[in-house]
Amino acid sequence: MESYGDLSETERTRHRRLREQGRTDRSALFAVLRAGFVCHLGVVLDGTPFVVPTVYGVDERFLYFHGSVASRSLEGGQAVCVTVTHVDGLVLARSVFEHGVNYRSAVIYGVPRALTGPDKLAALRVLSEHAAPGQWDYARRPSKKELAATTIFALPLDEASVKVAEGPPGDGDGPDAELGLWAGVVPMETVRRPPEPDPALPAGIAVPAHIMKIASPDGA
Repeated sequence: MESYGDLSETERTRHRRLREQGRTDRSALFAVLRAGFVCHLGVVLDGTPFVVPTVYGVDERFLYFHGSVASRSLEGGQAVCVTVTHVDGLVLARSVFEHGVNYRSAVIYGVPRALTGPDKLAALRVLSEHAAPGQWDYARRPSKKELAATTIFALPLDEASVKVAEGPPGDGDGPDAELGLWAGVVPMETVRRPPEPDPALPAGIAVPAHIMKIASPDGA
C-alpha cells in the first residue's frame, strides 16, 4: 500500500466544522482524486468569482487541468481553489434537521503553472490516462497545432483539505428515535454503461480491450 504521510495544515485547510469528518493522511487525498476526473476550478476573473467544471489528471506531485477558459488570468500567477466531490448517499433521518449526504471531497489551494513543451505533452498524457487508461497509446497523439491551442496547468498538491462523511443518520439514539419513522441511507454511485459506438464507425471495428475494461463495473 502506498504511503504519502500527512497533509500539512494551513489556515485555509484547517478543519473548523465537523472536524471528525476531516482526513489528514495524504493517501486520503489521492483516494478522492483518483476516484474521479472532473473538478471545479474556482478563480477570480476581473474582480468576479468564477467557478467552472473541467477534467483533470493527477500524479504524486500535481493536479493537471485544462485552463483555456481562465488562462489569461491564471498566467498572471493568481491563486485558485480546486474542488473534487463524490456523493455516496443520501442520509435520511427522522428529522429534517438531521438529514445529510455521505460524500468524499478534496479542496486544493495554490498557484498553478502553465506548462509548455514536453511538460505539456506529459501532462496531457496524465489527463488522458486518468480518465481512460490505455487511450493515450490507442488514439492519435496531439499535433503541434493542437498542442499550441491547448492550455494545461499544473497545480501543486502541497495545500489540500479532505473530508469524508459516511454512515447512518445520527439521531438513532436521540428522542426522535421514538417517532416510529423510517431512517437510513439511499446509496448513490456513478455507473458506467456498455460502450456505444460512433454512428460513423465502419463495420468491423471492435471495441478495444482497454475500453471494455473501463466500462466494466469491476474493471475486469
